Amino acid sequence: MRILILLLSFFAATATAGENQIFLKDRPGKTQVATQCSICHSLDYITQHAAILDRVGWEKTVGKMINSMGAPINGADKQIIIDYLAQNYGK
Repeated sequence: MRILILLLSFFAATATAGENQIFLKDRPGKTQVATQCSICHSLDYITQHAAILDRVGWEKTVGKMINSMGAPINGADKQIIIDYLAQNYGK
């Protein structure tokens, strides 16, 4: 039993190794971004691309996530997400 607990602890620790918790700016649209975007990828995608994407870049990126990758984001949430990303994480 002790070995099982030790192994489970090891696997739990290594499953999240190297991942930092991302804290998004607390502004309108944060909830939609956090819930919708994290379905497919880590939220660090947002902070990593903040320096290179402007509004047009975020529009293309969100569009790609929906149209090419199949992200289940409706039209209203799409605009909220784009606005949030462009205003808070746009260059």
